[in-house]
Amino acid sequence: MELDVVENRLLLIGPNGVGKSNLLEAIELVCSLRSHRCSRDQDLIHWDKNEAIIKAAANHGDELQLELRRRGGRKAWLNEKALVRQLDLIGPLRCVCFSALDLDLVRGEPALRRNWLDRVVQQLEPVYSDLLGRFSKLLRQRSHFWRNSRNHSTHDRFALLNAFDIQMALVSTRIHRRRKRALEYLQPLASQWQETLSNGKENFSIDYQSGSVLQGEEDEHSWRVSIEEQLLAQRDNEERLGSCSVGPHRDEIGFLLNGVFARRFASAGQQRTMVLALKLAELELVGQIYGDSPLLLLDDVFAELDRTRQLLLLEAVGEKYQSLITATHLDVFESSWKADSQILEAENFKGFIDIR
Repeated sequence: MELDVVENRLLLIGPNGVGKSNLLEAIELVCSLRSHRCSRDQDLIHWDKNEAIIKAAANHGDELQLELRRRGGRKAWLNEKALVRQLDLIGPLRCVCFSALDLDLVRGEPALRRNWLDRVVQQLEPVYSDLLGRFSKLLRQRSHFWRNSRNHSTHDRFALLNAFDIQMALVSTRIHRRRKRALEYLQPLASQWQETLSNGKENFSIDYQSGSVLQGEEDEHSWRVSIEEQLLAQRDNEERLGSCSVGPHRDEIGFLLNGVFARRFASAGQQRTMVLALKLAELELVGQIYGDSPLLLLDDVFAELDRTRQLLLLEAVGEKYQSLITATHLDVFESSWKADSQILEAENFKGFIDIR
């Protein structure tokens, strides 16, 4: 089946369980190679099928295709040419997605906030994925070393740990720098959006709590040397506990509302507004850098927002961004919004695989 997006705003209307979220997830996958709901490709394929295919065509002519298979991994095509690196599919289409699951971004575990920030940085620098992959591999190798350290002589142990420290300090520094820089860009934009969506009543700030002590000004050499020293200093504890306590895997991102940590004190509506402010800030930042705003995907965005915040959100989105929005009923939208939008009401969205 094929879906033609002909207006700046597409409203997907239907009851729960008909596949509205699946459609937005397919768009997110072909834009970013990632799903905010699933980590395994097998969970993205219909239970009685062996593959799923997503195709998309951008306004400027690029054609994208992503094939998910139960066996053999993924395959990606750009303009009918098979890609050696799937990362090369990112760029012709970009998107920012908000769903009910994103509420955990404020109230969930630190890993969720790190993953969100990493997705933002990947939007800005796709090669950032390589840094994350290198760090994850080093962390696994280091853990494996400690489990088998008795098999190494004292000299070999020190030599291997010194090599780990040098590599981990370098990669950690580059991850820390990019995360910190992205948050510095996002902070004023998110604060502005929070003020807009709360009608001027709320102030939003972001606190980056690094998993390494970052001494002095942002400088790769000084940060790298400092992290090497911290890795060396924590070796005894690492050997005893079996886990490394220094590095970006220990980062935390704190969200504050009116100076108080939102995880503990913000209401559900305020938390949802904060996540929306972050997503809109990401949308604006990517648009500033690339000169072309990403698609805005809003999945069941109006739940837990009072009517005032709903209207402020609709006003903020306006005609500025190309948006695909799901809802169970049309009555949440103003008449002017419905008049200027493409509306698709259906009992089943699950069959759409071709998006234009």
